[in-house]
Amino acid sequence: MTARLRSRSLRTRLLVLITAVLVCVCAAMALTTVFAQRAYLLGNLDNRVGDAAERGVGGAALHPELTRDLTFLNETGQPAGMLAARLDAKGNILSAAVVGQDAPPRSLTTEQTTALKGIAPDGSTHTRTLPGLGTYRVTALEASGIRVLAGLPMDDVLDTIDGLVEVEIGVAAVGLTVAGCVCAVVIRRQLRPLGRVAATAVEVSHAPLGRGQVAGLTRVPERDTDPGSEAGQVGAALNRMIDHVEASLAERQRSEEQVRRSEERMRRFLADASHELRTPLASIAGYAELMNRGTDRIEPGLAWRRVNAESARMRSLVEDLLLLARLDEGRPLQSAEVDMAALVAEAVWDARAAGAGHQWQLELALDEPVLVLGDEARLHQVVANLLANARIHTPPGTTVTATVEATPASCVIRVRDDGPGIPADLLPTVFERFTRADTSRTRAGVLEGGSGLGLAIVSAITTAHGGHIDVQSAPGRTEFTIALPATRLPAADPADAAVRPRPASV
Repeated sequence: MTARLRSRSLRTRLLVLITAVLVCVCAAMALTTVFAQRAYLLGNLDNRVGDAAERGVGGAALHPELTRDLTFLNETGQPAGMLAARLDAKGNILSAAVVGQDAPPRSLTTEQTTALKGIAPDGSTHTRTLPGLGTYRVTALEASGIRVLAGLPMDDVLDTIDGLVEVEIGVAAVGLTVAGCVCAVVIRRQLRPLGRVAATAVEVSHAPLGRGQVAGLTRVPERDTDPGSEAGQVGAALNRMIDHVEASLAERQRSEEQVRRSEERMRRFLADASHELRTPLASIAGYAELMNRGTDRIEPGLAWRRVNAESARMRSLVEDLLLLARLDEGRPLQSAEVDMAALVAEAVWDARAAGAGHQWQLELALDEPVLVLGDEARLHQVVANLLANARIHTPPGTTVTATVEATPASCVIRVRDDGPGIPADLLPTVFERFTRADTSRTRAGVLEGGSGLGLAIVSAITTAHGGHIDVQSAPGRTEFTIALPATRLPAADPADAAVRPRPASV
């Protein structure tokens, strides 16, 4: 029965348990009422029986010599159905009679008298059933050697108890029926929030989570998340679980997307690296083949110059790849204080020597040197790559300006030009490896044209120094901004809070 009940719904179990409790309570109340009423009625009846026995003893005492005398039953006021008997010293019944309704007392039969045997004259009450007369409450008393037994019928008491039981059964049945209906309605209404929570859980279970859906999962309504109720606590817990599931799925998707992008970048990186390496290798192999076929096909000096150029190009590419690999592995760089103003000035002078067709400017918004803790050679490479990028991808006559500024916590280096700009579709990936803008910017030639690693190296070195790089580009203005943490900044002059940049053409 218990196992069968456990398999039922919570609503059914609550209704069954509440009904069982109500039945037990009603049964306990009914039994208590019946027993209390029975005890009360029996007490009254016992008092009346005791009074009747005392009257019988008093009546028999008028004629003590008549041991079988029952004339006291003829006295007025004796209730119908009352019985009396005279006992001898051994408790045997000498005579017994019962008062009739509007009739003289009649003697009891032998069978009825036998039912009254064994009652001691000690005043205690007993219940006896007399054939043909019914159930009686009897007692026996002794006074001055006179022993009298008296009894009264219990029919009224039994009828009253039976009627009370019937009434209580009827009232209990009606009450339990009404209570059961009310409980069913109340339980149904109170469990509606739990039903809505269950429906939400079912709907979420049908969501295609395996296919990566991480947004738009159904939530439990706000009204069903009240922490003051058990159903609200379940609803709130389910919402938190759904939030956790969505967050976990979103994180997994982000991880999978990062892995996918990393794999794509790796494949693209390997393909681009292979292509970049294959070109100089093919050139070297071609010139070597021409040399093997004889000097009449190509001038030896030209062949060796081309082989050296392609070797240098391949060596530069390999060195760039090795540098990126070391930076990716997080290998420590050399650490020393670097004067960024001097470093940028040197890089601008080098760029002027390499690109005489451009206009080069240097602006230092500083009163004293600003120092950065880092690898001087790598930081020089960062600035040199940015300047070379501006030189290679802009036409002659373009003005390129390098600026060094100091903020409250960092050193800011800006390299801007007034060239054609970077295409908008290329701007988000400009710092990725092997990214080129050949279709929008003019390349100066094969030897001077980069492999697409320059800006990637700039970004990697800047990140390794704890800084960050940004780029903004539009036709007529392209600006790269590098922010590096500074170890010592110029002292601010209270009398001159704003320090104006000082442009210098070089």
